[in-house]
Amino acid sequence: RNHLHAAGHICVLKDAFTYESPTEIANLASTDKFDAALAIHLYKGGRLLQGSRIPFGIIFGGTDINEDIKCEEKHRVMGAVLGEARFAVAFTVKMKELAAAEWPDARKKIYVQTQGIKTTPSETFDWYRFLQNADIATDGSSVHLFLLICGLRRVKDPLYLVDVFSDWHRKDPSVHLGIIGLAVDPLFTSEVKEKVKRAPGVHLLQEIPQDDLHAAMKRCFAVVNSSISEGMSAAILEAMNLDIPVLARNIPGNAAIIKHKETGLLFSDPQEFVVLSKSLMNDPIMEREIVTRAKDYVKKHHSWESERKAYQNLVLRL
Repeated sequence: RNHLHAAGHICVLKDAFTYESPTEIANLASTDKFDAALAIHLYKGGRLLQGSRIPFGIIFGGTDINEDIKCEEKHRVMGAVLGEARFAVAFTVKMKELAAAEWPDARKKIYVQTQGIKTTPSETFDWYRFLQNADIATDGSSVHLFLLICGLRRVKDPLYLVDVFSDWHRKDPSVHLGIIGLAVDPLFTSEVKEKVKRAPGVHLLQEIPQDDLHAAMKRCFAVVNSSISEGMSAAILEAMNLDIPVLARNIPGNAAIIKHKETGLLFSDPQEFVVLSKSLMNDPIMEREIVTRAKDYVKKHHSWESERKAYQNLVLRL
């Protein structure tokens, strides 16, 4: 939205979950006299623009191309939406190829644009109060906080590491896992709360503003991603930009931005997560090298300025 505002457009952000049908969006577009639309997620956002009277573009989310494509009805809807869209954006070449294999006619209108990253850690963030609010005792001893940043929904699998982390915390009380993010799915959120309650060393943290979150990331030991499916994780890229090591589940979306033992660590099961975490804690030289290469990678491939230019140009097609 910042990119579009900077180019002089007025941009209104709407949550796709609050709309049921394309008719509602059509009414909204005519009432508010919108000139064009940009939907995030080919199914969730895109389905609302089917048969739209205004031109639109699509940004693939990740789960649309990785997961929703397997469902026949969603596949049909997404194909129709892509047929009508003026353009589509994929975060990686691999994602573009997956979509183009399903809908070859759309290949020419799919552009690859990685996510641009900008981090803005707060100067006034109080780390000790943050730990206190999380019920993490500091009492002078060192704390190794692993932060898992994700919306609380099944595809993010925030419970994947809970048991193994608790076992590790019992042996080494300095290690803690903090899960922080928006309660997207209320039913699943209560499941997470119940599980975490019974898991020593694992904490469900309250959501905080992005500037504070970036500051918390800077103070934590590592950022973790345990998703089942991922488009391109902004949290991973932000951690890399903030000089914080990343441990991520070895899935295509994560492997597309992390080179194992070069710019981060990829794990295939919870046990391997603990082994890799311990090796990172015991080898500060490896940690420093990973962090340095990761920062260089983000600078080179995830420029915020390049992303801005790309979207400003794409919107002209609408």
